[in-house]
Amino acid sequence: MGSGQSVAVFGAYGHTGRFVVAELAARGYVPVPSGRDAQALEKLAREHGWTARVASVDDPASLDRALAGVVAVINCAGPFASTTGPVIEAALRARIPYLDVAAELEANLDTFGQYRERALEEGALIVPAMAFFGGLGDLLVTAAMGDWAEADEAHIAYALSSWHPTAGTRLSGAVSRERRGDHRLRYRGGRWERRTDAAPSLEWTFPEPLGRRPVIGEFTMADVVTVPQHLVIPDVTTYMSAEAARDVVSPDTPAPAAADDSGRSEQTFLVDAVVRSGGTERRATASGQDIYAVTAPLVAEALDRVLTGRTRALGVVPAGEIFDAPDFLRALEPHIALGLHLGKAEV
Repeated sequence: MGSGQSVAVFGAYGHTGRFVVAELAARGYVPVPSGRDAQALEKLAREHGWTARVASVDDPASLDRALAGVVAVINCAGPFASTTGPVIEAALRARIPYLDVAAELEANLDTFGQYRERALEEGALIVPAMAFFGGLGDLLVTAAMGDWAEADEAHIAYALSSWHPTAGTRLSGAVSRERRGDHRLRYRGGRWERRTDAAPSLEWTFPEPLGRRPVIGEFTMADVVTVPQHLVIPDVTTYMSAEAARDVVSPDTPAPAAADDSGRSEQTFLVDAVVRSGGTERRATASGQDIYAVTAPLVAEALDRVLTGRTRALGVVPAGEIFDAPDFLRALEPHIALGLHLGKAEV
């Protein structure tokens, strides 16, 4: 796969970044750890025999040095509201593909809004939100659409057994809340709405063995940004299991703890993507262990496909637009279990 190609990973020493560099190394790439924390970088590099490159988003020249000679960059450093712009700019200067694992709504909206036209003009490739939140849901919705050219609505429901947030998740959430103020966002009728009411408490019927579970509706995640970028679906909604929603906002919830040698936590997940048109419904599901760990094969598989030309578009493109969604999901089956009913209608 990687054949010794060097890939810069900005924020490589973070919780998700460590999973990403491990997955890249397993696929034959040479990770180039980068970020502003020199001590953390050197420790990570020494452990694996890599060369670290200290860089800061406040110093464009340092970013240029970090990306020198690499074939692509993966941004794992949150809060992404601060890092996406500078690292994208550095990738454009280096003329290499950029991928990130951003789950922040505002950061992803900024990436599409600010770079779509420029990336197309320059023939550049920018793949945002290539992670558990964003990429996976987008691929599942795209796969479930099958041969439909449009649908009335898409729903992506997340059942997490728990959600122990990393320090990065907490910081990114704080930045998003600061930018959003007293409002929350939802996507209805083909446009974004700013709401001041509380998100609704509902129930969602997940596939067995989970069944009917309480969820927080309109728990808007990165998928709601990515899906409408390329699919004609005017209403896109995400849901979060109530227990996980409580976990992630509680200041008392501890950080994730490793439960196996790979560093994965005991957390399990099920993502249930449903698209509806008229009276017809189609569904695609994915389940597995540890939302942070599974981000690594998602973004590494995307990188493989970008570097080998298995892509369908240029510019700023979400996962379901740039990749063959069913084929991509099947490639992830060592890491996730799929329940795909592709192109088959269920009334």
